[in-house]
Amino acid sequence: MRDKLLSLESEALEELAALRGSAGSEEVLAVKTRYLGRKGPLASLMKDIAGLPEGERREAGRAANEAKERIDGEVRKLLEGLSKARQGEKLLTEKIDVTLPGRPAPTAVIGKPHPVTRITDEIEDIFISLGFEVAEGPEVETDYYNFEALNIPKDHPAREMQDTFYTGGDACLRTHTSPVQIRVMERRKPPLMVIAPGTVYRRDSDVTHTPMFHQIEGFMVDEGITFGDLKGVLTHFLHTLFGESTTVRFRPSFFPFTEPSAEVDIQCVICGGKGGGGEGGGGCRVCKDTGWLEILGCGMIHPEVFKAVDYDAEKYTGFAFGLGIERIAMLLTGIDDIRLFFENDLRFLKQF
Repeated sequence: MRDKLLSLESEALEELAALRGSAGSEEVLAVKTRYLGRKGPLASLMKDIAGLPEGERREAGRAANEAKERIDGEVRKLLEGLSKARQGEKLLTEKIDVTLPGRPAPTAVIGKPHPVTRITDEIEDIFISLGFEVAEGPEVETDYYNFEALNIPKDHPAREMQDTFYTGGDACLRTHTSPVQIRVMERRKPPLMVIAPGTVYRRDSDVTHTPMFHQIEGFMVDEGITFGDLKGVLTHFLHTLFGESTTVRFRPSFFPFTEPSAEVDIQCVICGGKGGGGEGGGGCRVCKDTGWLEILGCGMIHPEVFKAVDYDAEKYTGFAFGLGIERIAMLLTGIDDIRLFFENDLRFLKQF
């Protein structure tokens, strides 16, 4: 039995040696299967060993296991050598010259700021150049910060203008960025010059309104602040954004958190302020033939708002304003449907 095992081992090792350097892993594995597989000669000899006397059986079993290990070890060496050879070939064929300059990415695939983001940055830069700082606040607000502290009690009709998303209890998605004004004034004392950009939410959706949009609230508080300061700051802002030749007007209005209040219009950037008298007839769809575009709301901060933050209304005065970024973006880009900003159509976004 020992002679048969040695002969089998020698035959298998010779066959494997003949494959060295010229065969692939499939041929090596085929030899292994032929000699060590369930139907191979070693398995047949193992069955014969079972019929030997006990003393011979133990010795023959040890010899059979040693032969199997030597054949299996030679197979592993060959496979490892083949693997290293393949890896070497791969390194040669796929090598990279790291000293070569990089290839510039095509400009078509480079990301660009969304038009709303870009115009928000422009607006922030204008106010920062005037000395304003940027503040942020939570998008989920309490009823107190969103309404009551801004002089909008629960029975106030102005709440109907907001169409609020309530999230449970007295919590809601903020309908404007004005709560940031309250939060800043609670923590700090005048003088203050702050703008608060952010996302706001209202139950509204059509070509000029979306349930989620962006606003910038701004306010200034100090001793001796007047409506003249308000007009000066906002006129400078609008001239910087739309051009020095843009005509600006202030109209009396009403907001619960400011008194007196005003709405600010600019000369229509589409028809040049001609309204229904523009060239070609037919009027202007954007300004509805008026020649004016409403751009933002503003006013002097109401004494009741100062009371909510424990400011002395006899000592301090201030103004506040708020504007919708999408509305500004629509005018600056000539877009007539606000929903285009939120549809993520690459054809639309690539224009900017």
